[in-house]
Amino acid sequence: MPRWRAGGKTKSSRQHEYHYDTVMNLAEALDGNAQRRPHAPAVITATDTINHADFRNMACRRAARLAELGVERGDIVGVNLKDNSEHLAALFALARLGAASLPMDWRWTVEEKSRLAEFFSPKIVLSEPDDPFARIGGDWQSVKTDRAWLDAVRKCNPDATELADGDPPLLLALSSGTTGIPKGPLITHDQFFARFMIYFATLGFNERTRYLCATPLYFGGSRGYSMCSVYAGGTALLYPPPYEMPELVSFGTEHGATKMFLVPTLLRRLMDMPARDDGQLLMPGLDLLFSTGSILHPEERDALMKNVSPWYLNFYGSTDGGGATALFWDDPPEVAGSVGRPVFGAEIDIAGEDDTSEPFGKIGRIRYKHPGTATGYHNDRDASREAFRDGWYYPGDLGWRDEAGYLYLAGRAKDIIIRGGVNIYPAEIEHVLCQHKAVRDAAVVAWPSREFGEEIAAFVVLRDAAADLDNINGWCRQNLARYKVPREILPIDDLPKSGVGKVLKNALSERLEPIG
Repeated sequence: MPRWRAGGKTKSSRQHEYHYDTVMNLAEALDGNAQRRPHAPAVITATDTINHADFRNMACRRAARLAELGVERGDIVGVNLKDNSEHLAALFALARLGAASLPMDWRWTVEEKSRLAEFFSPKIVLSEPDDPFARIGGDWQSVKTDRAWLDAVRKCNPDATELADGDPPLLLALSSGTTGIPKGPLITHDQFFARFMIYFATLGFNERTRYLCATPLYFGGSRGYSMCSVYAGGTALLYPPPYEMPELVSFGTEHGATKMFLVPTLLRRLMDMPARDDGQLLMPGLDLLFSTGSILHPEERDALMKNVSPWYLNFYGSTDGGGATALFWDDPPEVAGSVGRPVFGAEIDIAGEDDTSEPFGKIGRIRYKHPGTATGYHNDRDASREAFRDGWYYPGDLGWRDEAGYLYLAGRAKDIIIRGGVNIYPAEIEHVLCQHKAVRDAAVVAWPSREFGEEIAAFVVLRDAAADLDNINGWCRQNLARYKVPREILPIDDLPKSGVGKVLKNALSERLEPIG
């Protein structure tokens, strides 16, 4: 079984570091669960329930089929699937083989998926049968999860493959980068297990957990929480969008959801639901309701804990670095504007310009580390040197700590837009805008929004003042995922720039009035 041990203090650390030694492939837990909890549900969707014994065989048969197709330890395989049991089984199948999953949001356009595949060079990409991307040529092999795939999988022996040993790669944990190509730190089994330890110790996941996955499996948190639930012998309740909030609550209640993660935008929609006639909490079965992304307004947090669940937690971290801090329901009201204190095994620090630690109360660059933190980006040395230094991960956020150890965010050093809890990077949108024949230059900035936290505002310099903005908007919809499309495209004569040609985005942001 995996184990952890406490290490001694080091010169760069003011607290004990934790080290995890994984002596089994993460997919091996499915073998154990199939023996000790064979009839307990591993995955429940709107249409079916799969117990642990059957899910183990489901994942193992897919591993056998992928091995027949030539997938080996260390290979990269794109997972371009919807938010269903097939997706979750594929993740564990690849883990069994020691191959790395390359997450691909099935909602993306063909162009977005092609850019990703061309950069990361997967051996195979698993796609939905009706996905146009599956017909695109490339250096990778496109495999559709159609009837032929399922027929071939059924013929496979679930015991045909051996578990990859050591500490093989598990996942390219994508986060969008500043060049329009997502950055992918390669996470190993050891590192992912260390993240599971945070979920166990800080979030309380265990074999009795029924995690309601209400956001896409492409998202790092949704994927990790779902895999952790199944790993522990618990249940992943998959209920992906789109849905109406009463439908989500009904599904979660029907299947005994104990934990649910929602981005702040969805939490606000949950709060908009009318109170129950019997005066009970909206979801009384939850022992944890948690979110990441933008912080809720204090009055919203109070209303959420009063009407939905009193066990609300704000979780701060990143796909690259994993969890960092947590603000619990019982933390004092005066720290409600913080993102809490370090999670299990994590160390938080504020770095100055010379990378030395800043004192309490002084704003600097947030950095943190724990055994689940990545150590670099795949095929991107420059970005790796910027974000990973001396064992620390620098997420690009600015912040400060108080003397009690609570972390407060003071802004982002980068230009990340967080819309509804989803990270959106302006450079990719700017790249698409500038490919339109009517656009000479473009700059994308965050637009404060009470509902979504931030919306997307695109300032464009047009080649012709009479250009059709609707046509440009349609171009964005054609080449970007729906959630990346700007709320509004705003013509401007010239972009404000510094003496060295850098766009002064603060000057653009000052033109925007907060929405709602």
